[in-house]
Amino acid sequence: MPTILITGANGGLGLEFTRQYAADGWRVIACVRDPAKASALKALGGSVEIRTLDVADFAAIDALAADLKGTAIDVLLLNAGLNPQLDAPLAEEADYDAWSDVFRVNTMAPLRMAVAFRDHVAASTRKIVAAISSGGATVSQAKGGNYVYRSSKAALNQCMKGLSKEYAGRGLTIVMLAPGWVRTRMGGPKATFSPEESVTKVRTVIAGLSAEDSGRFINNDGSDCPW
Repeated sequence: MPTILITGANGGLGLEFTRQYAADGWRVIACVRDPAKASALKALGGSVEIRTLDVADFAAIDALAADLKGTAIDVLLLNAGLNPQLDAPLAEEADYDAWSDVFRVNTMAPLRMAVAFRDHVAASTRKIVAAISSGGATVSQAKGGNYVYRSSKAALNQCMKGLSKEYAGRGLTIVMLAPGWVRTRMGGPKATFSPEESVTKVRTVIAGLSAEDSGRFINNDGSDCPW
């Protein structure tokens, strides 16, 4: 049975990733900040193992990695994310006070997770680290607005791309994934894809990854997302 660890598994894409992978017979280690509030996650049952993890707590990340020592993780799915300004404000309205919190969750935490769980992933068959990024992180197509979130995801891409080079000798495949505009709390009701559609597409991309893909920034259709 392959194993996937998913952060931010209690809602949106994370919950749908958990549902689909569990339905396909994977062991899913579903990480959430507050399991007491994870009623939808608990309802999935099956091979879902719920773990408490606030990714903003780096000591907690290290503790979970230590607790799971010896567990081979085929896919480390870095999904947890934060966007405190869902209305995508312009520069004059950027929430400077929230920026550091967003960077801690969206940029620093995925890097800390990848480092803490590198040996778990290296011990697996698939050896994949997949970070959920955003098409909004694309610098070449920047449109203005939503500076806090978009800059944190652009920085995430920089970190993961660098790590793909640093960890090349470990045999890991490290990628950034743009799931598309999805109808979640973050994406809103007018978005293009349902969570089911987006996750199905992204899972197809993950299933087809090879070592040669490490360092890529990939759309949900498998094409390269521009930097």
